[in-house]
Amino acid sequence: MSLALMWEARAVAGRGEELLAWVRRQRLAERPLRREVLRAPQDRVLVITWWDAPYDAELPELPEPAADLVTRAVHRWRFEAVPEDPGR
Repeated sequence: MSLALMWEARAVAGRGEELLAWVRRQRLAERPLRREVLRAPQDRVLVITWWDAPYDAELPELPEPAADLVTRAVHRWRFEAVPEDPGR
């Protein structure tokens, strides 16, 4: 099963590049199938890691950045891949 872990943080105004650099330095205890790093307005950074694991698997996740780098706690979500609808 494909499982996607999503991690999203919003940097303090003007510190988006610093948050992005921090994210890029983070290493996980295990290597995911794929790791994507994205950014958006308002100094937001999103990381999606893809795993071949069941929904409730215990997997390594990125930590919280230093409190003075972000405006709020990190948001985290889990999604499992859904097979294509064969009728489409």
